Amino acid sequence: QVQLVESGGGLVQAGGSLRLSCAASGSILSIGSMGWYRQAPGNERELVASITRGGITNYADSVKGRFTISRDNAGNTAYLQMNSLKPEDTAVYYCNADVAVYPWDRGTVYWGQGTQVAVSS
Repeated sequence: QVQLVESGGGLVQAGGSLRLSCAASGSILSIGSMGWYRQAPGNERELVASITRGGITNYADSVKGRFTISRDNAGNTAYLQMNSLKPEDTAVYYCNADVAVYPWDRGTVYWGQGTQVAVSS
């Protein structure tokens, strides 16, 4: 059983900062890429940022220069540092991870339960 638990969401004023965490636990052999997605009411879920095990990052154009994704040395926790937040960043933020449980496992994508980020103007 693999679990992803997000934390760090909340309410912040425009221009403020938040740091989200995503901790993976359970029967994990290895984790490939980890990512943050968000979904605002009425919108589809969209990629915010992703990071490979080797540290290669990718960002949505809307957050480049404001958000930074990182991972801890063990590779099982991902962070999303969000600076200069805007009202349009308001959404539920989800993390995902490509997890291998067995040596022959090609990886399965797991999702966290989501954490709410609200940015007031």
